[in-house]
Amino acid sequence: MTTSSNTAPLAVSFKLLLSLYAIIPLCLVLQLIDSLFLNGILLSYLPSSPSHFLLFQVIFGTPHILASTILLTSNQEYINFYHKKILLMTLAIVLFFAIANQVLSYLVIYLFVTSWTVYHVLKQQHGVGRGIYSLPTWAFYLLLWLSITAGLSIYIGIFLQNTLTLEQLGWVKIISSSLVFSLFLATIFCQRYMKSAFSAVFMWANSSLIFASFYLYLNDYSFLAILIPRLVHDATAYVFYITHDVNKHGKQPQNNLYRWAKKIKLNVFIVLPLVSFLLTYLLQVYGDQSVNFISQFFFGTEIKKAITLGFIGYCSLMHYYTEAFTWKYGSPYRQYIRFKP
Repeated sequence: MTTSSNTAPLAVSFKLLLSLYAIIPLCLVLQLIDSLFLNGILLSYLPSSPSHFLLFQVIFGTPHILASTILLTSNQEYINFYHKKILLMTLAIVLFFAIANQVLSYLVIYLFVTSWTVYHVLKQQHGVGRGIYSLPTWAFYLLLWLSITAGLSIYIGIFLQNTLTLEQLGWVKIISSSLVFSLFLATIFCQRYMKSAFSAVFMWANSSLIFASFYLYLNDYSFLAILIPRLVHDATAYVFYITHDVNKHGKQPQNNLYRWAKKIKLNVFIVLPLVSFLLTYLLQVYGDQSVNFISQFFFGTEIKKAITLGFIGYCSLMHYYTEAFTWKYGSPYRQYIRFKP
């Protein structure tokens, strides 16, 4: 089925995308209530990282990565279109980690992956907003790279707090403070280019991902600091994935996944979220144990974290790579995406 983006029945609403940023004031209010009225009871129960909660991993992060993987691999025409890039990137990932594990420290590898993660998250949000901002190219990239570098410094401060010395952590806070303040000034400056109140609000919402995370990081609410950008990022991704699948498979299923879903009368809106969340749960809870059992039974060898670190890690890096071009104008994906005026 060939569908023009102009005639796709379901459209992405920028108002819906903006509403996802409501998590920012909600988390800030929650932090203020906890610190001012509850004597930090909530803080005492929050882990230093969202990844410490299995439930968090099942709800955020991994599901949208697997959803992206399913969207790509379940449609044969996408595999045919991108197969060379997928093969080359797979080879690059294997070679990089094979060599990096021998010559680079864990910290360097971690910083590489972290930098790519932060870049991916913030590039998506600013990429969505770019058509709304109407900023000059240089101003757009100024906001983008200030956001990325500030976000990375906050991320390092949170996840490496037990690795860095107190002096190093102090420098991280100084650097992040300088970058966040620079982002604030840049956002004020870019206000002059906004052609509507909505575009200004969307721009400030993206900058506020960093402002709010920085404030929560300074007040030791690391969980909430990471939750905000991750929730907005993941939910935004699902809006595009679901819109794509409804427009592509809604009238006539084009792949086996949606043919099976139609047979059991599963609504097209929930197919991809349901499958990706269920698959995440099964892989997170049973994946490593299953692979380890099979490897020990047949080969007498123990393989640790083959799924949670190996397979999901590979899917994550491929997701960061493929999402950079699969949603651009001219890609096969975009014929099923249009935006509400």
